[in-house]
Amino acid sequence: MRVLLYLSPIKIRMQEKINIIGGGLSGSLLAIYLAKRGYKIDLFERRPDMRKNKISAGKSINLALSIRGLLALKNIGLDEEIMKDAIQMPGRMMHSKTGELNFQPYGKNGQSINSVSRGRLNIKLLELADEFENIALHFNARCVDVNIDEGISVFEMEDGSHKHVYSDRILGTDGAFAATRGRLQITDRFNYSQQYLHVGYKELCIPADKTGKFLMEKNALHIWPRGAFMMIALPNPSGDFTCTLFMPFDGEKSFNALQSKAEVKNFFDTEFSDAVELMPTLMDDFFTNPTSSLVTVKCFPWIKDDKIALLGDAAHAIVPFFGQGMNCSFEDVMVFDECVEKHYPNWKLIFENYQTLRKPNSDAIADLAIQNYYEMSDKVGDKKFLHKKNIEHTLSELYPDKFKSQYELVTFSCLPYSYAMEQGKKNELLLEKIISAGDEDKISQPEFMEKLWNIIA
Repeated sequence: MRVLLYLSPIKIRMQEKINIIGGGLSGSLLAIYLAKRGYKIDLFERRPDMRKNKISAGKSINLALSIRGLLALKNIGLDEEIMKDAIQMPGRMMHSKTGELNFQPYGKNGQSINSVSRGRLNIKLLELADEFENIALHFNARCVDVNIDEGISVFEMEDGSHKHVYSDRILGTDGAFAATRGRLQITDRFNYSQQYLHVGYKELCIPADKTGKFLMEKNALHIWPRGAFMMIALPNPSGDFTCTLFMPFDGEKSFNALQSKAEVKNFFDTEFSDAVELMPTLMDDFFTNPTSSLVTVKCFPWIKDDKIALLGDAAHAIVPFFGQGMNCSFEDVMVFDECVEKHYPNWKLIFENYQTLRKPNSDAIADLAIQNYYEMSDKVGDKKFLHKKNIEHTLSELYPDKFKSQYELVTFSCLPYSYAMEQGKKNELLLEKIISAGDEDKISQPEFMEKLWNIIA
């Protein structure tokens, strides 16, 4: 068994048994963290074992792995293995309607996000979990009910039978439409909201050339911003790009308006002319792949007594436009583990402390993700916005100890998401003051900037 670098074992009662419901990314990671502490873990997943079935782990939008997620993987010794196949993306490549390219760096030199395969990452986590004698993996087990007070989880098995499983603790990591959260929703004073974005998405593809080489710049997240809709493309190790078209369900330019091959061809020829010639399977992809929705889920509380807690998308599903869904869920696991170390054996306090630390931050990144959709689809092509971003980048380079962009705080630091959101608002005030006064040429003068730092203090 590989050595887990960060997690220090603590004295626990070996008979303590934990059911983790949901064997996706956050659930399998959580199982590893808690197994290291000696708990007996039963990990239940409604889908088949993806290691045997070669299936994707749910939605197939590529993942943008950044520092929060990398730290979580480093703690279990899996970061280097995952990064072997990751592709670094230090910035986004903007494609104008006329085919012009504009590269925008995400942060300082050396800072990048990483395109990784969701399916491969999930498989690696399951493989590592399977190395622990105190983790039992159960597939084709769909949670249909939870008796919170009695600690009993009920699963419908592959043969249609129902299995009742007792545990001391139940942890729900079963995604945006979690059965565990559904059970909490009928408890007293449980707040819940789900908000669908007006746009959906459809996955498309830009394949590698005949020699397996990339047909576009490899080390970039490609974006075709068109205001009300956009297309993005993330690189894969095999030389192809996973493309995702985001657009409204209804309206003049929408998924519902594209019903025939002629309509799809005319739309792509008009809006994404430089990409069309790189997409030989466009028609098959468009009419074969599903059109999926995007939802933000917020709820509270995530816990009940010392019996059950929600983590990951079960507690806070977010849209993918800041690339933080997985990173945020992995950070949940790290914070939860830190609470175990700090407060064990008081599980009620563990759950309460975890919730207090994570709820404000999950709300913040959910709001930032929606905000970033409008930035990616529209503003990144606006000259005034780009001018502001250039000033922001210059300030970040000139004064790294005093100024960090909101994107840098979210993606290249482990500072709280709530802090990044508030600091982003202050940064906006600073940039507006500089631009409105026409003082862009003075920002390289420390004495000039010294008068302004109080805005973001």
